[in-house]
Amino acid sequence: MILEPVPAGGPLPAPLLAELTALYASQQAFHALSEEFPDPADIRPEQVADTIAAELAHPDAEMLLARVDGRLVAVVSTLARHPDPADPDPWIGLLLVDAAQQGRGHGRQAAELTEDRFRAAGRRAVRLAVLDGNTAGLAFWESLGYEHLAHRRDRALNRPCAVLRKVLRTPRRAARTAVVDPDGAVFLFRYDNPEVGVHWALPGGGLEPGESPREGAVRELAEETGWTDLIPGPLLCTWEHDFTRADIAVRQHEHIYVTPGPRREPTALARATHSAEGILGGRWWTAAELTDPAEPVWPPGLGRLLAGRAS
Repeated sequence: MILEPVPAGGPLPAPLLAELTALYASQQAFHALSEEFPDPADIRPEQVADTIAAELAHPDAEMLLARVDGRLVAVVSTLARHPDPADPDPWIGLLLVDAAQQGRGHGRQAAELTEDRFRAAGRRAVRLAVLDGNTAGLAFWESLGYEHLAHRRDRALNRPCAVLRKVLRTPRRAARTAVVDPDGAVFLFRYDNPEVGVHWALPGGGLEPGESPREGAVRELAEETGWTDLIPGPLLCTWEHDFTRADIAVRQHEHIYVTPGPRREPTALARATHSAEGILGGRWWTAAELTDPAEPVWPPGLGRLLAGRAS
C-alpha cells in the first residue's frame, strides 16, 4: 500500500474525483449515519469535491489516498493540530475504505501507515472520534489499540461521539539472555519503570544499528554483568511489550536466548553502569520462586519456558 496526499490547490483532476466519488458512494450506510450528504444513496462528484475542499481548507489538514497496485482502496483525512489549543495531539478525521475492498486488511494498513507518518513527525499520540451508532468503526479502532478518552459532541454538526486516543509507541528491537546455573536458578535484574512499575528482567537491552539479536545479546550480557566468557545459546522465545524509556513510549520486540553458566555476581565494573540503565539490583531466582513471583517477571511465564526447555 502507498499513501499519497491529495494534490493541494485547484480543482481535483477529473479521474481522481471519479475515483473518490465511487469510494464515497460505496459507503452508503456510513453516510446515512454521518448525515454529511443530503442523499447517501445519490452522492455526486460536485458534493465530494466540496467535501474535500472543505476538509483541506484547514491549514493543518491533509487528505491521503491509499492505493494498492494503483487502485484507490481507502482515503484518510488528518489534522496535524486540533482547533482546541488544549488538545496536543493530531487527529484522524476520517478513514473510509471502498466497501468492495473491505475485509482485506486495507483499513488497518492505512491506519498504521498514517500513524507512522505522525510518528515520523515526532508526534506521540493520535486522536479520533467515532459517531454513536458506528459500532463497527468503534470495534475497528479499539482493535488497533485506541482507548476511550471522552464522550462529547463534535464541533461540526453537534453529533454525539466517542473520542479515542492511542499512544504512538516507538518500535525498538532488543535481546536478552537467561543465564541458568547448575541448580536451575536464573539471574534477573530489578527495574522500576515510570509506566509499568517494578519488574524483573533478564540481562540485555536494545540493539545497536546493524546488530543482530544474537550479537546484541552477547554485547549486552557482557556490559551488564561483566561475564565475557558466556555465549548465548538457543533461542528461548520472542515477545513484545510496552514501556517508557527516556520519556519515550516504546514497543519493544525481544529475542531471548538461554545459556548455562556458573552462579556468580556481576563484576564491580558492570555494576557501576547499572544506575544509568535504571537497574536497581539483581539476584538469582530459583525455579520455585519463578513459579509464583511476588513482582512481575519479564517475559511472563519465564519459569514455565525454562522448565519446558529442560523437560
